[in-house]
Amino acid sequence: MIIVLRPDASQEDLKYIIDRAEKLGLTPHISQGTERTIIGLIGSEDGLRAIPLEAFPGVEKVIPILAPYKLVSREFKKENTVIPINDHLTIGGNKVVVMAGPCAIENEALLLEIGEKVKAAGASILRAGAYKPRTSPYAFQGLGVEGLKILSRVSKKLNIPTITEVMDPRDVEIVAQHTDILQVGARNMQNFNLLKEVGSTKKPVLLKRGLSSTIKELLMSAEYVMASGNHNVMLCERGIRTFEEMTRNTFDVSAIPVIKQLSHLPVIADPSHAAGVWSYVAPLSKAALAAGTDGLIIEVHTKPAEALSDGAQSLLPERLVELMQDLKKIAHAIGRDI
Repeated sequence: MIIVLRPDASQEDLKYIIDRAEKLGLTPHISQGTERTIIGLIGSEDGLRAIPLEAFPGVEKVIPILAPYKLVSREFKKENTVIPINDHLTIGGNKVVVMAGPCAIENEALLLEIGEKVKAAGASILRAGAYKPRTSPYAFQGLGVEGLKILSRVSKKLNIPTITEVMDPRDVEIVAQHTDILQVGARNMQNFNLLKEVGSTKKPVLLKRGLSSTIKELLMSAEYVMASGNHNVMLCERGIRTFEEMTRNTFDVSAIPVIKQLSHLPVIADPSHAAGVWSYVAPLSKAALAAGTDGLIIEVHTKPAEALSDGAQSLLPERLVELMQDLKKIAHAIGRDI
């Protein structure tokens, strides 16, 4: 249920509604736009019917949310959500943000070298994994806590924010200590205990679409994070599993405008995991930008042939430079910055 307050509604009116709702076991979520304050009430239908919301002081109108995902939907919030990463960077506004770096943290010297190159190319965020979910139990699984410490040191040296994956609810606290954005990978999209745990933090969360998940399922997973108190959520299209074998996954470019119509949350595209082949990453990145993505997350490595993870889909730094130049032209054509 959405309660739209009148422009002249007072703080006392707002507090009265919140107090009444909480006494009935409902959870209020406040969204303050440029013209209106909106309260989203989440809870049982019986609880929502128990109070005459239209009669409350300061209430302009009451609107039921029809979508099963409440807080995520455009019905709850009309304007786009803009997520602050630090004092100088936001995601979800006019600027398209590029996150780039190696799939996995291998050692500090290499991460520092790659970080310097991706930052020079124009990337705003350094991506690198300390924990790696791999199909084979014998493949490189990441450096764990030591990798997190390396990421944190490189972040400070280069003065660049970072994103890394968290796989286990028990690791959320320590991962959050060492990075600026928590990534929930495709294989964990419906790990509901993990979603609740990252929802209990205030760290921005990048939630990747599952390998065979529908857009609705992705939005419902985001609802878990937001219902747990964290509204700083980004949704990532990274390709889905189909019958096609020429690429690692099938990049669903249509998901970008669909999600942006259904939800106010920023959308990020991951062309590297969609393609699985470095030569396809640039075309998919351009398509995603033209379709309206708010950001790109791209794998980059100085020696892809020697990479411990996902070398085949990693761009060389010089190819990222070339891609950034092309992306700037597309961004300019559609009235955005990059």
